[in-house]
Amino acid sequence: MDDGNSVTTRLLTLLNVSATKIGKRKRAEVDFVPAEKLNRRQSLKSTESDTISEKESKPIAVEETMEPATDEVGETKDDGDDVEAEETAPSDSYEQHFGVNPAGLSESSRTSVESHSWKTSREKVGKYGTAIVSIPETSDTATSSCISTPSIIDNFKTPFTARQGKQAQNQVNLQNDLLSTLSTNKDLYVTYTALESRRCMREAMALHVLNHVTKKRRRVLKNNERLTRATKTNPDAPLPEDVQDQGFTRPSILILLPFRSSALDWFNAITSHTPPPAYQVENRSRFLSEYGLPAGAIDKLVTAEPGTYPPDHVETFKGNVDDNFRVGMKMTRKTVKMFADFYGCDIIIASPLGLRRSIEKEKNGDYLSSIEVLIVDQMDALTMQNWDHVKFVMSHLNKLPKESHDTDFSRIKPWYLDGHAAYLRQSILLSAYETPETRFLYNSSLKNVAGKIRIEKRWSPVAIPAGIDQNFIHFDCVNPVDEPEKRFHHFTTQLLPAVLKSAVQSTNTIIFVPSSFDFIRVHNYFRKSAGVPFAVLSEYSTNQDISRARQGFFKGQKSFLLISERFHFYKRYKIRGCRNIIFYGPPDHPQYFTEFLSHPFLDEGVEASDVTCRVLFSNYDRFKLERIAGTEAAIDLIKAS
Repeated sequence: MDDGNSVTTRLLTLLNVSATKIGKRKRAEVDFVPAEKLNRRQSLKSTESDTISEKESKPIAVEETMEPATDEVGETKDDGDDVEAEETAPSDSYEQHFGVNPAGLSESSRTSVESHSWKTSREKVGKYGTAIVSIPETSDTATSSCISTPSIIDNFKTPFTARQGKQAQNQVNLQNDLLSTLSTNKDLYVTYTALESRRCMREAMALHVLNHVTKKRRRVLKNNERLTRATKTNPDAPLPEDVQDQGFTRPSILILLPFRSSALDWFNAITSHTPPPAYQVENRSRFLSEYGLPAGAIDKLVTAEPGTYPPDHVETFKGNVDDNFRVGMKMTRKTVKMFADFYGCDIIIASPLGLRRSIEKEKNGDYLSSIEVLIVDQMDALTMQNWDHVKFVMSHLNKLPKESHDTDFSRIKPWYLDGHAAYLRQSILLSAYETPETRFLYNSSLKNVAGKIRIEKRWSPVAIPAGIDQNFIHFDCVNPVDEPEKRFHHFTTQLLPAVLKSAVQSTNTIIFVPSSFDFIRVHNYFRKSAGVPFAVLSEYSTNQDISRARQGFFKGQKSFLLISERFHFYKRYKIRGCRNIIFYGPPDHPQYFTEFLSHPFLDEGVEASDVTCRVLFSNYDRFKLERIAGTEAAIDLIKAS
């Protein structure tokens, strides 16, 4: 928890810096502009860099001029924008959790969160199954309930319900259960997302995001109207003080994704709730151009014959797979503007790498100071990239900004000023499977005083070719810090020497290594000490290296083939010529186990008795083991060891 004196000092510094700004925005101008003027539409003036894309998207009109404002204070009503009708009720879940004085944000609840004192229980979450619900031990308001009635704005709810009428009932149930869970404002960690359900889940989360942004904006517009009326009625009277409705900066939603194609999927999910003619999407053509494939390009994964590539590989790598991107999305009453400035947008869609480069280049990540909803999608893919980038971004969330950014401090919610924003942020994590890294993120970085929910997954054993003898080899380790060293020692002193003594197993052997650090270590060992011909396939192998290694292994010129899990994640090659498979550790992706045990049968005349399989594991491999052997069998394996 931040030290109080530190927070106070930093805030005073911000205020002093803000006071010296020559161009500081005023809350109320001396020359009052009549309401009739405020309601007039204003055409968009494109900058020189956006001229081409603006012409392509052809926006009709927007309700505010595109200025470098950092928040919504300057926003005005559009024609027919009835602020009174739009006001969010005090009993609404948004106001209760993100309002001026959240009931659950007490000193005792914050203390429980920081000391990791949680009360846990098992609850049923509709179609998602059983969940572990954790609430602060000393909280007086948090409950273990996983369901709340969603309070969706009618403008979004009506068309969404109409679209649900055309969907399969199972998908409708998944969406409704997800929205009910998100409406509790608790953090949510979905540890398994099936391929066929990802699209409908994205649309439900996109609706939750738009609902949040719109409610926040309506509160700001309502207070703007109150301040305008107060100034007009009696310019000398004190202005209303209960108008705290914002954070330090405007962005309140952050969506972290691995690839540009993922960002395109989320763009489609969000804009499915903002269809024309009710909404205009500015810079749509530019976005589709930069985040899709080039014109005329053919996606070989999508156009290949069914069965050529595994479905999960096609879903992950179709489209534009660039992993360095960031884009701001600004929402107004009738407009969705892509490529908005970060300090003037509502939603940031980015990759961890893209955000990190931006923060390190600008030496400032203040646009992440007021994030209220965080979504990290496809965490399984992010773990195959560089997880340090995810940790870097998480470390910059909800920190006090370094600069004022022309913020009107009279409009900032008190809990932002107190440095307590992290205790109210709702985090939504989604992955195809669970890893120690994702579980640690859930345990250490999610501090929501409303509580958090982790969906449990009971795994069944993966299917493998019948008749293959699987040998699971356990090695002792009592400390996770020593685990890599213990694994390497057991591999080099016991497992590998036994393999080299066998004339059958010392050739046509694949060694699959999940961890990149372990892969480098095993590679160096073979290069210096093993004394056997081997080839290497890693994520850094060129096409020429891959061809040479596969051909040499298939012809028997190389007895061993070292393969990293990241190589298989990105390439998904079928390897011929193997008879023996050694898993240096269980793979993160359970389907990889099935695929490698199927590779020997690509060659004619191979019987199940010709194939051997050895899996090296420790007690810390439980997540991986249960995805291969099944949850119950994995527990038995660990207990037996």
